[in-house]
Amino acid sequence: MLLFKKVKIRSYEKGLYFKDREFKGLLGTGRHWFFNPLGLRKILVDVVSQRRPWFEHQNLDLIVKSGALEDHTIVLDLKDHQRTLVWIEGRFRKVLGPGLYAIWIETCDVKTESIDAKDVRFSHTDLNTIVKSINVTNELNISTVEQGCAGVYFKDGTYVETFGPGQYAFWRNMGKVKFIHVDMRETVLDVSGQEIMTADKVTLRMNAVVNYRVTDALKSVSIIDDCKQAIYREAQLALRAVVGTYDLDTILSEKEKIAEDLEKTIKDRTAEFGLEIVSLGIRDVILPGEMKHLMNKVIEAKKAADANLITRREETAAMRSQANTARLLENNPTLMRLRELDVLEKVAGSSKLNVVLGEKGLADRIVNLL
Repeated sequence: MLLFKKVKIRSYEKGLYFKDREFKGLLGTGRHWFFNPLGLRKILVDVVSQRRPWFEHQNLDLIVKSGALEDHTIVLDLKDHQRTLVWIEGRFRKVLGPGLYAIWIETCDVKTESIDAKDVRFSHTDLNTIVKSINVTNELNISTVEQGCAGVYFKDGTYVETFGPGQYAFWRNMGKVKFIHVDMRETVLDVSGQEIMTADKVTLRMNAVVNYRVTDALKSVSIIDDCKQAIYREAQLALRAVVGTYDLDTILSEKEKIAEDLEKTIKDRTAEFGLEIVSLGIRDVILPGEMKHLMNKVIEAKKAADANLITRREETAAMRSQANTARLLENNPTLMRLRELDVLEKVAGSSKLNVVLGEKGLADRIVNLL
């Protein structure tokens, strides 16, 4: 039966010496002998490697209290509101939350940075590097605001700040955090299939298009729960209020004027929500089937009347021109003779014509026309 126990500690190792379950100290490099009569398990040496920087042990609290680790490790005892950033060999390794930690410093270069998490929002010059670490999501909520958007930050139900595009981080379990992403770009909204009665009691369907954008991110998330739904609802109400005051003919002929009235109607209301109406237009006006048939008949009758009017105007103009020509020829015999010669020339071009001319008018001297 062995009376002595031998333990070998290498250069990159430490020995944790326990006797009767009480920590007695650290053992350095070398061979260590312990008197162990009758082979009783009263002596225990745990050999741990320093090649891994994190020192973990089930009795870490006892070892730390003994003070044996002061020259060999960095000891961190973090409270609920404390966090620590750890760099090893110039590379970021980990975010440490509340708890007791020990990191070996004899075999590697260790740098730590203590953070007070009471502020909830975490900002750092190396944030982009920190958020890429393995366990970062255990301690931080990461939010990225894309280009053209904004982030509205509430803490414990109270508005704090509105952020522009970028990456933002917030400590977990340090209060109720709400971070809302708001799209600030111009957005197109279709308001389709609205059945409306006109002032002359015609029921029609209208499709409108609204272009809008968010101008106040806080208002858009605190006054209303859904800005798109709010715009849609206000556009519906405006269509019914404005279109109902016009008759069908006006609606079909003055869409731009109606669109201007619609825009004025909803502009002030939507401004209260932090929204700006860029433009509002009527895309389609859809008539019932029987109304389409009647409108086609009306249009056909109007076109026929216009055609008849144009024909009468042309006939009147032609008769007026002939009357003017007759008066001119009556008062000018020479011009009449030239006109007669012109007519004869045209006839001679397509027929055999014998003409006898005298001192009097041609009509009296035509003796033979073959």
